[in-house]
Amino acid sequence: MKTIPGNVAAIVLGVVLIAYAADTNIMLNTLGFLPDKPKRASINTSCTKFTVVSATGGIEAFSGSVSGPKKNNDTGEDIYIADFSALDEEGTFFLQVEGVGRSPDFPIKKGVYNDAYITAMRAMYLWRCGCAVSGIYNGHTYQHAACHTQDAYLDYVGGGHTKKTSTKGWHDAGDYNKYTVNAGITVGMMLDAWLLFSPLIGDVRLDIPESGNTLPDFLAEVKWELDWLLTMQLDDGTVSHKVSAVDFCDFIMPEKETADRYFVPWGSAATADFVAMTAMAARMYKQYDSSFAQTCLNAAKKSYDFLAANTANHAANQSGFSTGAYTTSDPDDRLWAAAEMWETTGEQKYLTDFETRANAQASKVDADWDWGNVKNLGMFTYLLSKRTGKSQTLADAVKNRLLSTADSMVTVCGNHGYGRTLGSTYYWGCNGTIARQTMLLQIANLLSPKKEYVNAALDAIGFLFGRNNYCRSFVTGMGLNPPMHPHDRRSIGDSIIDPWPGYLVGGGWPGAKNWVDIDTNYQTNEIAVNW
Repeated sequence: MKTIPGNVAAIVLGVVLIAYAADTNIMLNTLGFLPDKPKRASINTSCTKFTVVSATGGIEAFSGSVSGPKKNNDTGEDIYIADFSALDEEGTFFLQVEGVGRSPDFPIKKGVYNDAYITAMRAMYLWRCGCAVSGIYNGHTYQHAACHTQDAYLDYVGGGHTKKTSTKGWHDAGDYNKYTVNAGITVGMMLDAWLLFSPLIGDVRLDIPESGNTLPDFLAEVKWELDWLLTMQLDDGTVSHKVSAVDFCDFIMPEKETADRYFVPWGSAATADFVAMTAMAARMYKQYDSSFAQTCLNAAKKSYDFLAANTANHAANQSGFSTGAYTTSDPDDRLWAAAEMWETTGEQKYLTDFETRANAQASKVDADWDWGNVKNLGMFTYLLSKRTGKSQTLADAVKNRLLSTADSMVTVCGNHGYGRTLGSTYYWGCNGTIARQTMLLQIANLLSPKKEYVNAALDAIGFLFGRNNYCRSFVTGMGLNPPMHPHDRRSIGDSIIDPWPGYLVGGGWPGAKNWVDIDTNYQTNEIAVNW
């Protein structure tokens, strides 16, 4: 162990180390690393050796040689990799790279992502519609008054110019509308997170208004969205596609948007997603609130029965609305709905429905998926179910596809200079897919434990928090040099310089180098509940 003097050069193991300011040629996860997990940095300029130095005492903790170069085709760079996974000491450190400079400081510690989890969940609370919200982060108070308390008119769903209560829910993205289809993948993923990780997150206090009640904070936050979703079911069992103003509002705070808002006609994808969400809720909430769970199950059955009697794909009629369309066909949504209904009730008709649909799918599991393709959620439920009666042939086929998909993601991640699990694929909201891919990797690891699955999931997180060609975090308020100008009407409309915290922005599109931190650039810098 050697001490590295500040602001001077020192000879350590034959390497000249200089206390540089943080250098943008060294990219790593600035949230930090878990002691017993991989730790890697990417360097986009020629180099050979590196040293990991204690940020507090200037003590050398690790040294090594880089590997590479690795050609990164999407960014056009030669990338060198500094691997210091063997360092399991806790503390705050920085990388010193000979001839290049030093990295930002980063921690190595247990629970290194706990604050990020709380901040992201608090971001969901700050997204609430129909009430006032207030939260403090980094010394700033983020708040708005009660908004959209008059939701919503029935003009477009045959009810005339009268209102039906449709408050609560989360604002969907950078705008203030509420969309059933986008809620589907969001609530589905979050309830699956509860299923898999409730022992870890169940007791975490989020300091939301419901904290301290019998319902765990995580489920209380999701229930705010579910309470709104239950209002979206119409009398015949169809489900309104969205609650929305006719046009997007200006960049104002939510309570300043006073234009009339309407239920938009039903869509079969929205109705199927509603079935899946409420069927899941009936399971997850039963031990805490049996009455609410039964309400959810009754609603799920009603909408499922409608879909069973009306098998054609039905796109919502959104004539007259210029807000987000979220148009999608319904086979994947119906498949997911059937899976959740079977898992909740155990009834054979739902299992038959799911297995018929799943057998018809050429690709049982996809690496790249979002709100327009929720098939994976149904497949995950089927695989993880402890119920008897499953087709072993189908279950094996789905599992084999899941594991082969996870294996391919590990390969893609390993071949990319920044550990990007989506490789060189870019589109609107691709950062959200990278975050979502960790779910597939985690479930693969549950079914067939392999350290490579966990490591790839950690690489995906690392990419989002600074190990990328921008040397920046993609999450507001967290990590190195995070986005300051997201496409978010609250962040633009209030008087606080720093944006509202805890939100992942969309990322590069149409290519790796096309992300810009500009609030009007919704194609790359918008936020959304499903990301």
